[in-house]
Amino acid sequence: MIRAVLIDDESDSLFMLKDLLRAHCPDVQVVGEAGGVAGGVNEIERTRPDLLFLDIDLDTGNGFELLDQLHSREIHVIFVTAHDDHALRAFQYSAVDYLLKPVAGTELRKAVDKLAGRHGEAQKNVHLELLLQNIRTLKSSEQKMAIPTLNGLDFVFLKDILRCESSGSYTNILLSDGKAILSSRAIREYEELLPEDLFLRVHNSHIVNLNRIKRYEKGRGGYIVMEDDSTVEVAIRRREEFLKKVLK
Repeated sequence: MIRAVLIDDESDSLFMLKDLLRAHCPDVQVVGEAGGVAGGVNEIERTRPDLLFLDIDLDTGNGFELLDQLHSREIHVIFVTAHDDHALRAFQYSAVDYLLKPVAGTELRKAVDKLAGRHGEAQKNVHLELLLQNIRTLKSSEQKMAIPTLNGLDFVFLKDILRCESSGSYTNILLSDGKAILSSRAIREYEELLPEDLFLRVHNSHIVNLNRIKRYEKGRGGYIVMEDDSTVEVAIRRREEFLKKVLK
């Protein structure tokens, strides 16, 4: 049985979440609930749950302040929020689970099922520490991303990603220090996830860090020379968008 605490300042949201858990997640036992930061910290310290469902906006602060006040972060966290702004991108970068309100029962079940694939207290901590670091860092270039590999996760600064190169259903992440990481995500997922102010897909097989370009050579579509002197072809249909980005 998974022991859970629910924290939300809206009583209707708490009621609905408990109802959804009963219907879709009978293996989750709600052992406590609270509506604010102080009450939430006390409830977590009192019950020592396995799982925390946490809203971002609370009457007396926010969910990130609550996490900062915990003596121990050895807990799985699923954020339940109405937000769809930069905070959600920080969750994605950090590989932390979140649910958008109104919560759907099937999505709730999926989020709980992911816990079975998480191993050890250390992994709980690294996800939350990375999330809090990303939330505190407003500049996307200073944020870190969790890159899934066949062996686990690699954590890298976005600014250190030189380019991404498609490799079938995988993606090679090339870093500025010469290191390469083979990610189990497809390149289309990185196109959606990476911030568009820093990265651009210039070819079906390539995404480049715009801040790491050394020069552009003209041609049919032309090609880019990166800081490490590697070259990346620019697809003809993507050339106009690329030139607009680098010349603005």
